[in-house]
Amino acid sequence: MSTRLPTINDENHSIKEVLRHNGKSSLERRKEKRKRLPEWFRTSLPTGNSQRNFNITKANVHEHGLHTVCEEARCPNVHDCWARGTATFMIAGEVCTRGCRFCAVGTIKKPPELNPLEPKELAEAIEKMNITHAVVTVVNRDDLPDGGAEHYRRCLLEVNKRTPDVGLELLCSDLEGNLDALTSLLDDLPIKVFAHNVECVPRLDSIVRDPRASFEQSLKILSHAKKVRPDLKIKSSIMVGLGENDDEIVEAMKLLREVGVEMITLGQYLQPSDRHLPIDRFPEPRQFADWDKTARELGFKAVASGPLVRSSYRAGLLYEEAEGAEPVVTRESTGSAVSYLNSMRKL
Repeated sequence: MSTRLPTINDENHSIKEVLRHNGKSSLERRKEKRKRLPEWFRTSLPTGNSQRNFNITKANVHEHGLHTVCEEARCPNVHDCWARGTATFMIAGEVCTRGCRFCAVGTIKKPPELNPLEPKELAEAIEKMNITHAVVTVVNRDDLPDGGAEHYRRCLLEVNKRTPDVGLELLCSDLEGNLDALTSLLDDLPIKVFAHNVECVPRLDSIVRDPRASFEQSLKILSHAKKVRPDLKIKSSIMVGLGENDDEIVEAMKLLREVGVEMITLGQYLQPSDRHLPIDRFPEPRQFADWDKTARELGFKAVASGPLVRSSYRAGLLYEEAEGAEPVVTRESTGSAVSYLNSMRKL
C-alpha cells in the first residue's frame, strides 16, 4: 500500500522532551510556524462565455466520473483553464518512486503495475471533456527500465488517434537521465509542447528534490528534447519561496534559456502539509512582474509569472503565445499571472 511522502519526518520525543516545549509535539510546533497566505492570494471567477465553457467542462467531468489533476490537486486556476479549454491529466499511477520534499503525491519504492487500459481510458476522458488542449503529466517510474517512456508514448498516441485536433503537451519526468528512452518517446510523437520542470534553483536541489533528481540532469533532458525535436516548444517551471534569492531565480532562467527552453512559468511554492518543506517567503506580485520582464528580456517566447501560477497554467494559451499570439497576461485576463505588459493590472 502506498504512503504519503514523509518529507519532514515526525520526531519521536520522550515525555520530558515534549514537556520542554510546553507539551507540544514537533508536528504541533510546525503547524504554529506555518505561514499564513498573504492578501494577494486570490483569483477571479470567469464570467459570460468563459463561465459557460467552464460549466460545460465541469458537467462532462462529473457526468462521466473523470479524474483530473485540476480538481484533485485543487488547483486555484481550474476555472480559468477549463473556461479556455485546457485540462491536466496524470498517468502511470497515483504514487511516485521519488521522495521530493515539496510534493504531496504519495511515494513508494515499487508502485503497482502499469494499467494497460490507461491509453484508451485517457483518450476517452479527453474526448468526453471536449477540451482543445490537454496537458498529460506523469509520476516518476524509476522502477521501469525506460522510466515509463513507452507507456507515456502509447497514451499520447491513443489520445491523438481519437482526438487529433486536441493540442497535446507532455509534462515529463526526467526518466532518470535516460536519453535513449527520451529519444524513443519523442520520435514522431504528435505533441506540441515538451515540458519538464526544474522546480527550484540549483543550490536547493539537495533540499527540495529527491537525490535522483538535479537541475543539471533536468537541463540535459530539456536540451536533448530540443535537439531531437526542434519543432517542439520546450517548457519548464520554477517554484519560489523555497529558500532561494532573487538573483538565483534570474540565473536559473538564464540556464534554461541556454539549453533552448522557450516557455517558462514561475509560481509560489505552497506547503502541502505540515510534514513538507516550510515556505521561506512570499514574494509580492510586483516581484513576479519583474521576473516576467526579465524572462522576456532573456528571450523566452511565452511567460506566466505570478503567486498562483502553476506549471500547466493556461497551457493552451501559453502555447499560442509561444507561436506569436498575444501574451497570455493581456488576454481577457481573470487569471493569476502578472506582468509589466499589463499596466492596468494592480500589483
